[in-house]
Amino acid sequence: MTNISLFTIGVDEAGRGPLAGPVAVGVVMAPEGYDFLGVFPYLNDSKKLSEKKREAIFEELVRRQKAGELSFCVKSVSAQAIDRSGIVRAVIASVHAGVRQLAPEHVGVKVYLDGLLHAPEEYEQETVVGGDARVPAIMLASIAAKVSRDRVMVTLADEYPGYGFEKHKGYGTKAHSEAIQKLGLSAIHRRSFCKNFM
Repeated sequence: MTNISLFTIGVDEAGRGPLAGPVAVGVVMAPEGYDFLGVFPYLNDSKKLSEKKREAIFEELVRRQKAGELSFCVKSVSAQAIDRSGIVRAVIASVHAGVRQLAPEHVGVKVYLDGLLHAPEEYEQETVVGGDARVPAIMLASIAAKVSRDRVMVTLADEYPGYGFEKHKGYGTKAHSEAIQKLGLSAIHRRSFCKNFM
């Protein structure tokens, strides 16, 4: 018996590489055949969109969820948890939690994931290399993850001033490295990623 997909789920992550802050996994679920590109005309790989366009798409995503057209969630894992369990396990746990939250039952669901991500094994799934530039559901999940994480980092910039988190979002820029050398590591830095500064 062939599994007929009634819902499509897209999954992508944001913030795997930064020196500070959480990693975030976005998960979006919509009815099979949902017109992602019609509803979100600027939809693209989140890295190719301006912050303004990402924010606009995210706000539309929130509105569409409130209207019951689709659903999404973003699962985040803190820097401390990343240091304890490793980035790979942190991402896997977030992917599984997000998929199971939106689709507790695996029947009738097809999951599309970016890069090397995998859903729980009971779900029908397809991993697409470069999926955040090719599969609309993954694109939207990528934007949900990035916007949510960026907002967290802007908030953390107020809590941990001087590092410039509102600008580089925790990535290892020259300005960020210089701030670490001057101020030391904060509570939201990933120690396992910052060994050169310890």
